[in-house]
Amino acid sequence: MSSPRLRPRSALTTGLLALVTAAATLAVTPTAAQAVILPNNFKSVGYMPSWTGNVNTVQYGKLTHINYAFVLPNSNGTLRPVENPSKLSSLVSLGRANNVKVSIAIGGWNDGDDSAFEALAANAGTRTTFVNSVVSFVNQYGLDGVDMDWEYPDPGTSATNYGLLMQQLSNALRPQGKLLTAAVVAEGYYRDGVPTSVFNHVDFLNIMAYDGGSPHANYDWSINAVNGWKARGLPAGKAVLGVPFYSRPGYYTYTQLVGMDPANANRDCTSVGGVQQCYNGIPTVKRKTQWALANAGGMMNWELTQDTSGATSLVSAIYDTVMGGTPSGRTGQITGIAGKCVDVAAASTANGTAVQLYTCNGTNAQRWTVGGDGTLRALGKCLDITSAGTANGTPIQLWDCNGTGAQVWQAQSNGTLRNPASNRCLDATGNSSADGTRLQIWDCFGGANQVWRLPA
Repeated sequence: MSSPRLRPRSALTTGLLALVTAAATLAVTPTAAQAVILPNNFKSVGYMPSWTGNVNTVQYGKLTHINYAFVLPNSNGTLRPVENPSKLSSLVSLGRANNVKVSIAIGGWNDGDDSAFEALAANAGTRTTFVNSVVSFVNQYGLDGVDMDWEYPDPGTSATNYGLLMQQLSNALRPQGKLLTAAVVAEGYYRDGVPTSVFNHVDFLNIMAYDGGSPHANYDWSINAVNGWKARGLPAGKAVLGVPFYSRPGYYTYTQLVGMDPANANRDCTSVGGVQQCYNGIPTVKRKTQWALANAGGMMNWELTQDTSGATSLVSAIYDTVMGGTPSGRTGQITGIAGKCVDVAAASTANGTAVQLYTCNGTNAQRWTVGGDGTLRALGKCLDITSAGTANGTPIQLWDCNGTGAQVWQAQSNGTLRNPASNRCLDATGNSSADGTRLQIWDCFGGANQVWRLPA
């Protein structure tokens, strides 16, 4: 059975076969970054090719993860030299500066040649060599993790070996705070090449829901692909829906298509030279993102250099859809248990001022603006978790707005306000409605002391 081409053959032929043999540049000290926080730990993942694109044009503030593609394995378990190592180092530095996690993607389509993976995974010794090589590479470049992109293990012995390899990688990486993810086929024969045991060893799977369906990567086909993985037992939070930033049957980038006709940004198919080319425009990308918000763990794209900037950007379409769950610019009172208001104690603007419940009185100490960035602002400052704590009972205070996860609040359908960084909810201490009751974070359970009404 022939393998679908989930990476462009031409690009990999010109790029991956021209691997740089120069020594790697100065390594970055490895430290695990805190990912950009989107509501409900939603992930926005993009691939950055080694052979094209500028790392300075990436919209870091709208992504949570970037995978540098690719480094290739040898059959003995070692890794080939990475292409453009200075570019990878720059990507890591920029990712860290912008709180975006950067991983190395290992493999890729490689003209359908996965013989090195087959060989190294089949032997305990070469599996260990590979794992050691990967860990060394991650440490050398200060990476946040690894995205395994073996295209594709076959059902049977190959799948068993893949499972053993992923388990060993997980044991080596994840206890050190490093990510392990994998790019996987959307559907069909090769889906069974990934044993369900792998689901426990990864942080999430990037489901390559493209290069299939008619028209290419259409909504129904893509959703069915993710549901197929979930039916095998993949938790929804680990299912990341991949979207193409290019067309089929010809390989035109989204940037090229929009350049031909700006109206193409809002279409899924257009005629180029008399041939219909199909892709995902803004409406479909937003629709897929809305589905993923309710039914999956995130969105992934192949690949970042094929996107536009400005109003037609697909990365922006994903981000704006995700953040659309947070009302923007609304100002007024936030009320909770017994109709009491969220209040800044003594109307003080000092950092560290307690945030409490109090009888509603219409003062500026109770006037909150719900920001599109997830913040709740009063008196020019933000609702903040003290010392960025994540433990039950950590008190809420007023603090300078600083863009950290301790100041992000996501309204949930049951009326709670969840802080994604701690995975806990805004809570009136002791289930009390007395004036002066301090607000805190606590495990989300939807009780009356955790239900809040935002400004209309």
